Amino acid sequence: MSIDINTILSTVKSHAQKTGYFTSVLLHEPKNAPADSTTAAIWADRVRPVRTSGLNSVSVLLVLRVRLYANMLQEPQDAIDASLATVADALMTAYAGDFELGGAVRNVDIFGTYGFDFGCVFGYLSQDSVLFRTAEITLPIVINDVWTETA
Repeated sequence: MSIDINTILSTVKSHAQKTGYFTSVLLHEPKNAPADSTTAAIWADRVRPVRTSGLNSVSVLLVLRVRLYANMLQEPQDAIDASLATVADALMTAYAGDFELGGAVRNVDIFGTYGFDFGCVFGYLSQDSVLFRTAEITLPIVINDVWTETA
């Protein structure tokens, strides 16, 4: 048993691509500023056990980060936040609507039962002298029976 990270990341990426908002969806936090402001980046943030594990198996919480980038120099400036919020809403709708990620996981922990709320925080990021407006989605995912407990 293990975390099927490739299937999970592929499913999360597929939801982002299906929105039609992104020209690029990365499966890593970029080291350099994205060349295109219609970029999403997805990466693993943390893994920890959850208390609903079985007697001899451990279920886990996998927290992913999904960061959306918008260049702060684009015009009209008044549309940047609304556009970014629209894209974040589309993604969060997709993840809530497919809360088992195609059967790959127990569920997206929408209400933060295990300590990390499904949500989005807006902010700013300067990378390679480019200022971005960002929306960062916290995507907590519960996965059943990942590790076996043995004596």
